[in-house]
Amino acid sequence: MLKTSNSSSTFLYFAYGANMLSRRLTAPNRAPSAVAIDIGFVEGRRFSFGKVSRDKSGKSHLEATGNPLDRAYGVLFKVNVKDKPTLDIAEGLGIGYSETNIQVVTATGVYTAQTYVASFREDPLLPYQWYKASVVAGAVEHDLPFEYIEWLRTFESQPDANARRGTEREALIFGDLPLHRFEFERGRRPAAVNEA
Repeated sequence: MLKTSNSSSTFLYFAYGANMLSRRLTAPNRAPSAVAIDIGFVEGRRFSFGKVSRDKSGKSHLEATGNPLDRAYGVLFKVNVKDKPTLDIAEGLGIGYSETNIQVVTATGVYTAQTYVASFREDPLLPYQWYKASVVAGAVEHDLPFEYIEWLRTFESQPDANARRGTEREALIFGDLPLHRFEFERGRRPAAVNEA
């Protein structure tokens, strides 16, 4: 049985690329109301960086293959409809991306969700390093299958010639990392330093 959002004030959105990263998706200029509700996959589609960006780098795309063995994993979000116009603008609806409804298979059922797919596909395209890192960070954040995350890491990427943009996007990936993240095994660090 297909499931949809239970409310007319929300819709289900399937993020499969950089928008899997919650800090990116919930930014004020995208969908601040977005809440992750599940992870899942779409059958008959394959993830690629085949969407050409205005800056000519590769962006995320869900390529329709027709092969039921192909799966693209991602995160199912519930989003308030008031955020739809800003999400459409941020995603380039009508100027690079088209909107489509897809069936997302999760452990709790199959959901109908909205997503964005490339209007035009081009190969080969390389994403910027920060963009690929956003995709991988979102997949890790939501605990997508380990094998799928490792597959995402195999895509080649390129440095962004716009250093300022690259620094800003990397800051979004890193967020406010708490200091306790760096207090890993305090006793081992001095020992390792002394051994070196």
